[in-house]
Amino acid sequence: MIIDFHTHVFPDKLAPHAVEALVQGIYTQQGADYRTGETLNVCMPTVAGLTALMQRAGVDRSVMLSVATNAHQQTAVNRFAYTGAQYGKAHGNVLYAFGAVHPQAEDWAEQLDTIAKIGLSGVKLHPQFQETYFDSPEMIRLLCRAASLVLPVVFHAGEDIGLPPPTRTTPQRVLNVLEKTDGCTLIAAHLGGWEMWADVERYLVGTPVYFDTAFISRFVPPEQCMRIIRAHGSEKILFGSDAPWEDPADTLRYLRRLPLTEDEWANITHRNALRLLKEEQYDI
Repeated sequence: MIIDFHTHVFPDKLAPHAVEALVQGIYTQQGADYRTGETLNVCMPTVAGLTALMQRAGVDRSVMLSVATNAHQQTAVNRFAYTGAQYGKAHGNVLYAFGAVHPQAEDWAEQLDTIAKIGLSGVKLHPQFQETYFDSPEMIRLLCRAASLVLPVVFHAGEDIGLPPPTRTTPQRVLNVLEKTDGCTLIAAHLGGWEMWADVERYLVGTPVYFDTAFISRFVPPEQCMRIIRAHGSEKILFGSDAPWEDPADTLRYLRRLPLTEDEWANITHRNALRLLKEEQYDI
């Protein structure tokens, strides 16, 4: 079984506009000739586009992560996430959905309560888009309430390829959060901090934080990735692709080239995900 713990999907009408805006952000930050001749998104990020990509890549289930980039989007984003989760259940749990909360919204607590009540699988935060430092008081209170609701939290960690500095979630800031929260299941995307992997090794390896593998296959040397996995423990690593920005087939090829044991492979590709999704009984 293969579970992709990090994908992105938008409503059908919004997806083309979202892709255009995000790709333009990449070109603005990386230069107009970045990856010239390549398509930066591997599929249209709709439910249909994602499920077709999953079939091509051999992925059995995916977790859809949505972001509230402003306080006014939360209700609409979570309504869409709920629709995606219901679609997933109707098709054999092929899709799971995390809800979105903006840390500066007045109704952030109510939104978290709603996410738990309607049965979404967790919460996604993106401190870069939300312009809030990960160890700020606003984030700390949100994470503490998520812990009380037993909602795992996936968050963008490290730099962002399409957004300017400052970097609002460094490994050091994640370490600060660990000292101020208790019991929150934290999942740091991009192997703990995109383009900050030396600091991930220095500050976060060995902590209770999970790492996912989203958008790392072209950027992290295999030997460093293997070193992080072994030092951190494969029971805290989740396969994620960051689709539509990376093809899950490419991420899987990258991971297959690593000298992982069968147990490590199983942990990364599905066991850990099933545990976090409370679906361990379906482990195969």
